[in-house]
Amino acid sequence: MESVTAAHKQTAAAGTQAATGMTGGDPANVQPQQEIDGFHLVIEALKLNGIDTIFGVPGIPITDLTRKAQAAGLRVISFRHEQNAGYAASIAGFMTQKPGICLTVSAPGFLNGLTALANATTNCFPMILISGSSEREVVDLQQGDYEEMDQLAIARPLAKAAFRVLHAEDIGVGIARAIRAAVSGRPGGVYLDLPAKLFPQAMDAEAGRKSLIKVVDPAPRQIPAQDAVQRALELLKGARRPLIILGKGAAYAQADADIRALIEKTGIPYLPMSMAKGLLPDTHEQSASAARSYVLPEADVVMLIGARLNWLLSQGKGKTWGGKTSKDWGGQKFIQIDISPQEADSNVRIEAPLVGDIGSCVSALLAAIDATAGSKWPKPPSDWLSAIAERKTKNVAKMAETLAKNPSPMNFHSALNVVRDIVRANPDAILVNEGANALDFTRSIVDMYKPRKRLDVGTWGVMGIGMGFSVAAAVVSGQPVIAIEGDSAFGFSGMEVETICRYNLPVCVVILNNNGVYRGDEVNVTGGSDPAPLGFVKDARYEKMMEAFGGVGVHATTPDELRRAMEEAIRSRRPTLINAVIDEKAGTESGRITSLNPTAKKK
Repeated sequence: MESVTAAHKQTAAAGTQAATGMTGGDPANVQPQQEIDGFHLVIEALKLNGIDTIFGVPGIPITDLTRKAQAAGLRVISFRHEQNAGYAASIAGFMTQKPGICLTVSAPGFLNGLTALANATTNCFPMILISGSSEREVVDLQQGDYEEMDQLAIARPLAKAAFRVLHAEDIGVGIARAIRAAVSGRPGGVYLDLPAKLFPQAMDAEAGRKSLIKVVDPAPRQIPAQDAVQRALELLKGARRPLIILGKGAAYAQADADIRALIEKTGIPYLPMSMAKGLLPDTHEQSASAARSYVLPEADVVMLIGARLNWLLSQGKGKTWGGKTSKDWGGQKFIQIDISPQEADSNVRIEAPLVGDIGSCVSALLAAIDATAGSKWPKPPSDWLSAIAERKTKNVAKMAETLAKNPSPMNFHSALNVVRDIVRANPDAILVNEGANALDFTRSIVDMYKPRKRLDVGTWGVMGIGMGFSVAAAVVSGQPVIAIEGDSAFGFSGMEVETICRYNLPVCVVILNNNGVYRGDEVNVTGGSDPAPLGFVKDARYEKMMEAFGGVGVHATTPDELRRAMEEAIRSRRPTLINAVIDEKAGTESGRITSLNPTAKKK
């Protein structure tokens, strides 16, 4: 990707001369021209809209754009692979409610970033993938340009929106449209195609700056209808076994105080989905997480706040919800708060859809409660609350008993008991989590105490988000980051430990290493010399990777060693990788989604 055509070089040189006023002759006699080029128009448009960070991988034709962006005051975080840069941009968007920017080269670089773009769209993370591309006149005739590809056509079905800018005077419009598309309504990924020939184009500086657009109110509030609010409250008021489910949309909304007020004012038990953990502390008395398998099938009215009835909630049907088969609806009545009216009835009937942005909807519910019931809102029946409390007490005690054990070698529980303590002592730290068993056990063992402090694989369950998310979390928040990784999941993005070291980020990576995918004791059933497909190199020393780039590497085989290493990493804020060796027999195939494995059903 480091070659370039002669035509590109000539165009770039001419554009640089035009932009700097160097039009030939004796440099001492050159008179500066008041012009601005495409490079600087892109940079100024981003800055005008409050974008201060770019994640990406430099190369032709966007190498100079990264240099000029850094010179203009933008922070440019350069990765080793575009997919990880894309994941970083997407989670930065989730954390800030501004579109995260991922910048890539054309064709292969663009394709590498495309997975992250599609994942952002699926998870409703606002992100803009900006890629350089080959010239339209060559691409359209398929004449074999450098890294020739019709990138816009490829991106369009995987993104919320896709745009191409061909002329410098349209850069402001293109970036404004991309920003508005990324954050308005249901957020998502947007693709912006910038052909190489665009960057050196020059125009009058004053006209160029006037062409830029500062986006006003890019994500306007969408106020729910009052009759919809009343319908939801009447249904909730009449419930005998009400339940609130919080999704990551509720976390994204940053309506934390109102969501907490709604839950506490109504007294309704709540169940947070994975990335909604911490909206209220997991230790809150109304949390039903420890009784999840009881409350879902037993609830009679369920309010969904920023959560979708997708596979993560068994599509609202089946045995999870009290049905006899996977097709059965358990009979629950649903209230759904969502900004998209199309989301209602996607799997089961929604009795009370409440369409609007989450902040406005929750605020409207609170106002209606105060206006009609005030402090006399009826609390849920005591038999419902006591039944939940009984099961919580039993399950919490059972978990405590398991966590108190100290097997040798460590298992997931004994290692994560340490992580649980570290997070409790450092509630501002951000927890990044991926894997199969590493994800499932961490989610159920490690309590969260503050909003948007848990970042994980999201709707697709995609592996490889770990290091990209960790870099972005550290850059955006400035807080320590703890990345709990399965050894398999780490392999997708592990080279980014160099990026972590290069930018000296306070990231502590903990690899729960059991020598393989799911577990490391599988053998080749044929008896041949090749390892089993799910097995890795035994006793791999992952910590040496971090040491190779100047960070701290620790080999931990006991909970005490793991605890000391994590405490020191948080204290020192140095890039750290802890290779936490656990029993290779620990773990189950596919974690808690074994039911989705067709071969497992036959065993």
